[in-house]
Amino acid sequence: MYAFVQDVPINEELYAKIRANLGTEPMDGLFVHLVIRREDGLLRYIDVWESKAACDAVFEKRIHPAVYAAFREAKFRPAGEPRRDEVEIVEIAFGTAR
Repeated sequence: MYAFVQDVPINEELYAKIRANLGTEPMDGLFVHLVIRREDGLLRYIDVWESKAACDAVFEKRIHPAVYAAFREAKFRPAGEPRRDEVEIVEIAFGTAR
């Protein structure tokens, strides 16, 4: 398994544009994508993937094109790719709530 936490320099409005660009097709190898709002109003991603290779492939083929298109539309130029802080998963548990 491969998991990371990533603080991204975007707000919910720009995130919504990225999500729209991604479409609804599930991402191969993704277990969990959690987006939370930080105290400064920007976003933090917590992702869990089947493997780093699966993550990297989806980022290259699908996520980066969607992100770059949203950035171009918003005329937003980040300083670079946000750092991924890898984390070690001890357990993933799912409840019955939907």
